[in-house]
Amino acid sequence: MGKIPTPEEAYELVKQYNKEPFHLEHARTVSKVMGVLAREYDPERVDFWRTVGMLHDIDFELWPEQHCVKANELLREMDMDEGLIHAVVSHGWGICSDVEPELYMEKVLFAVDELTGLIGAAALMRPTGLEGMEAKSVSKKFKDKKFAAGCSRDVIRQGAEKMDVELNELFAMTLRAMQEPD
Repeated sequence: MGKIPTPEEAYELVKQYNKEPFHLEHARTVSKVMGVLAREYDPERVDFWRTVGMLHDIDFELWPEQHCVKANELLREMDMDEGLIHAVVSHGWGICSDVEPELYMEKVLFAVDELTGLIGAAALMRPTGLEGMEAKSVSKKFKDKKFAAGCSRDVIRQGAEKMDVELNELFAMTLRAMQEPD
């Protein structure tokens, strides 16, 4: 059995490979959302969910063309836990990885990764940011294909299907998690 860093240790690892504030903030956001949702779905493993969320894009800034492939190599070199590696690599399923999300936690990561980007972009357009934002606002932005065009609607839809939730439910749960105080 390999290592499983704490979320804080995982953040230090992420900072070794990522310098852009956007990427660091994205790692923290996804980690936070994963932690909030873990309290509901897997309360015994909140830190594990947070760590996976933190590490999911560890390779993206330096190796965008090898995303998930390089993460697999890096995490193996660090002697990380196989379950952690599988979870990290599976979030790129169908895009840059052939590792399919199997566990519920992996399906959640697959779904919320892109969605946090869309919600974050929507928050930037509002004077109050995330405060007071509702799922119907997210739904409206989701339907506007020109808004945050880099956020894949197909991946978000597939994620909701894998989680067996309606899109609006996924929007609401992710938004609620992002709105929780740090």
